[in-house]
Amino acid sequence: MRLIALVDMDYFFVACEELRHPEIRGKPAVVGSDQKPEGGRGVVMTASYAARKFGLRSGMPLSMAYRIKKDTAYIPQDFEYYEEMSAKVMAIVKTHADKFEQVSIDEAFIDISKKAKDYDDALKLMKQLKKEIREKLGLPCSIGVSVNKLMAKMASEGAKPDGVKVVREDEAKEFLSKKPVGDLYGVGRKTSQMLEQFGYRTIGDLAKANPVVLVERFKSYGAELHNAANGVDESEVQENWEVKSISRERTFERDTSERNEMVEAIGAMSKEVGEELKNGGFAFKVVTIKLRYPDFSETMRSRSLSHRSVDTEEIAQVAVQLLDKYAEREEKLRKIGVRVSNLAKYKGQKRMLEYA
Repeated sequence: MRLIALVDMDYFFVACEELRHPEIRGKPAVVGSDQKPEGGRGVVMTASYAARKFGLRSGMPLSMAYRIKKDTAYIPQDFEYYEEMSAKVMAIVKTHADKFEQVSIDEAFIDISKKAKDYDDALKLMKQLKKEIREKLGLPCSIGVSVNKLMAKMASEGAKPDGVKVVREDEAKEFLSKKPVGDLYGVGRKTSQMLEQFGYRTIGDLAKANPVVLVERFKSYGAELHNAANGVDESEVQENWEVKSISRERTFERDTSERNEMVEAIGAMSKEVGEELKNGGFAFKVVTIKLRYPDFSETMRSRSLSHRSVDTEEIAQVAVQLLDKYAEREEKLRKIGVRVSNLAKYKGQKRMLEYA
């Protein structure tokens, strides 16, 4: 029997901050990318459940959150601390897994098909895992268990907050059927809107759709959508022990079209990314910039090098070249980001040509 679980840390950044600031526990609190919520340019990274009751949510401009709920604890982000706590969480999760795949700083899929003989056994095992994380780290999590990754993710959403939910294979279709189509794992806002325009308002509607029609409308993605709506997912939990990318972002105090300001931000971020590369012993091959405009639309552009590099200056150089090539001169930017990916471990001071 195939048994997959998704471990999802609840309101992770705020939960981490509650360990350092017990006085905010159970109260409205957000972690944001700016220390000046009343007039800053940042966004909400994570909101506590108490804050969500007032409409505060991830991705919301901090200034808007501040207008909605001024008497909220606004805490600047501390990614170094969150990554440290994430590593401790994942170390515990791995001990309960046959196979482990970390998909974000606060989520991991695990295959427990060998460790658990049936769904009841899996429920018992995941309750033990949840208890261990709570007792050792003081952090809450929600865990979903099912027959595949897609259903484990959907089950974890049903387990929130701070619970464990099992969805058996023969329960999958019924469990999904009445949920809004936008709740289906992997369906974004734009796709959700398109599906609703075609009359698919619930996941059940999509499950009953003619797959041929879906393919005509959405190409190969149509078949994927139909499978997902029926709870079908053949993807495996892939062992994933390494960092996939390293990135930094900066939100400007004011929307800007000043190239010098953008280049200065790229330089500062590149140094931070380069330092993290050095600490992790990584070389990179792909450089990406992310440009966010005042209307919150975004553009991402990448360049793959012909070699692997550890050169911080090269990160900045390529990022600036991408900026000059793709940024609209007359259009202002709200935020800019730099990311390196396609990482590989290197040893000592070997020449990068060895990794080309």
